[in-house]
Amino acid sequence: MTIKRHGVNEAKGSGRQALPFAKATEADGWLYVSGQTPMVEGEVIDGGIVPQAHQAISNMISIVEAAGYSVADIMRVGVWLDDPRDFWSFNKIFAQYFGDHPPARACVQSAMVVDCKVEVDCIAFRKTT
Repeated sequence: MTIKRHGVNEAKGSGRQALPFAKATEADGWLYVSGQTPMVEGEVIDGGIVPQAHQAISNMISIVEAAGYSVADIMRVGVWLDDPRDFWSFNKIFAQYFGDHPPARACVQSAMVVDCKVEVDCIAFRKTT
């Protein structure tokens, strides 16, 4: 088995600081995407849960697609919400991206390491030839 690492030395945190992990790793058709926050160019975007959910999910899907997978290949999504009151608003945004191909999902409340409302990660699979 060969492990491919996507986006090594590309992930940037606050202040555009390099982060010490791959954006995703891949092996035998499985793709594991690191947690994505609502950051653009290393800075958390302004706004509440709605714009931040869109950005975090978009960041995650961009990594999935850059690795050659699609939304339909996403098997599981992990969600961390800073405020449990954002659960229903987040669900509306989530459905816009996964309505036709809903993955399994876990959603928990958690304090965030960066000042944001949400973080998402995922596992995708596609059969290799």
